Amino acid sequence: MFSKLNNKNTLLWSRIGSRATFGLLALELGKNIDDIMILTSDVSTSAGLDRFRKTYSDKFLEIGIAEQNLIGIAAGLASENYKVITTTFAPFQTMRCCEQIKVNLGYMKQKVCMIGLASGLNLGTLGYTHCSIEDLSVMRSIPNITVISPADCGETVKAICSSLKHNESVYIRLTGGANNPIVYSDDYNFEIGKSIKLKKGNDITIFSTGTMVYESLQAANNLDKEGISASVINVHTLKPFDNEIIEEMSNKSKLFVTVEEHNVIGGLSSVIAEAKSELINSPPQLSIGIPDQYSEGGEYQYLKNKYGLN
Repeated sequence: MFSKLNNKNTLLWSRIGSRATFGLLALELGKNIDDIMILTSDVSTSAGLDRFRKTYSDKFLEIGIAEQNLIGIAAGLASENYKVITTTFAPFQTMRCCEQIKVNLGYMKQKVCMIGLASGLNLGTLGYTHCSIEDLSVMRSIPNITVISPADCGETVKAICSSLKHNESVYIRLTGGANNPIVYSDDYNFEIGKSIKLKKGNDITIFSTGTMVYESLQAANNLDKEGISASVINVHTLKPFDNEIIEEMSNKSKLFVTVEEHNVIGGLSSVIAEAKSELINSPPQLSIGIPDQYSEGGEYQYLKNKYGLN
């Protein structure tokens, strides 16, 4: 299967980044799924979908810069039992059409897989109109929406394939650009709603999501040299959240650390804090992410460095 990882495809996907990886996956989906429909808002090239658009023109709709219509049309197709994927840049996939997502997908429970491109700080040169540091918070707050933030391009493939089989609408948040670091070189079991332990440690637990999973593994290796043993957990699904991992790690850790390319309010930090609140005893929490503010724009790596996301 296309979603089975090996050294060859993970290297390719890493080089081209999550957007182009989605485009390659779309060709496989078009070939194997008769009733699939992919809709975009003027991003067929940016989403790596030009080959899909030309090869499977009957399975593709370009809605234009009209994101509210994107969700409305997607919901209509879903009501006729099509497997529907929508995609555009993350702030427009989530916030520009937020009411339509709430009403048509959350309230009416029409099933659509939404893919937010270039989320986080990746489009920092265009400023915070195009950065997306609020999308996890917004999408988590809408009932009947599953929220996924893949760690790398291989996990992006697994997340999309799993989402098409899932029982409710899914928002998939893609972070990072080309030359996206590899977290998973070998195949593994991906399950929506189940976090993955990547490294075992005895002192602290680092919970991370999206691009920050790789950075957290590097940080944990540095901590080992300082005599601090850190576990690293890949929280690829923020909703529904894996509450069992919190109880398990609370019994093993002196400190929880959350790391995300998102506002520290409403995203992973809030997910962990909410889960901890149900326990009688839990360790203190350090939240690393983007402060609750808009700053000047800049290159992606510059902004990551600015907020200590390295």
